[in-house]
Amino acid sequence: MDLPGPIHDFLLVFLGSVLILGSIGVVLFTNPIYSAFSLGLVLVCISLFYIILNSSFVAAAQLLIYVGAINVLIIFAVMFMNGSEYYKDLNLWTIGDGVTLPICTGIFVLLIITITDTSWYGIIWTTRSNQIIEQDLITNSQQIGIHLSTDFFLPFELVSIILLAALIGAISVARQ
Repeated sequence: MDLPGPIHDFLLVFLGSVLILGSIGVVLFTNPIYSAFSLGLVLVCISLFYIILNSSFVAAAQLLIYVGAINVLIIFAVMFMNGSEYYKDLNLWTIGDGVTLPICTGIFVLLIITITDTSWYGIIWTTRSNQIIEQDLITNSQQIGIHLSTDFFLPFELVSIILLAALIGAISVARQ
């Protein structure tokens, strides 16, 4: 999307703040339905980030796979469960929280340090899609594979991390 600078910056700040508030809602809501809807908001915001970054294919995949399938599956699984079991124990702090809080905080700090110390403009991809001489001889699915492994590698990996987090959340909800 070719937006003027101030509008682009405003959209980035707005979507980033909505994404942070939504992710806090995923963690802090005690009602699993509210948490699942908050996860849907986070996934839609990530898709809008991809649209701003001119990654329309990854944005469409994000909406179709994560919002349209994974989040709806989580909501159906939560709705089929007995809702009264979530309100029996209102203990807000457990031993597991005390163990995972420093681990997650450490991982977060390490990610922030790594992101700020990395020279993102100095990354040179070894294979570029424009190096292929005969573009007409490869199929669309091969072009998508080339773009996913070159131009959209970082967003593709971030989407896979979100899928992993959704699977871990689904497993923890199913165990209860």
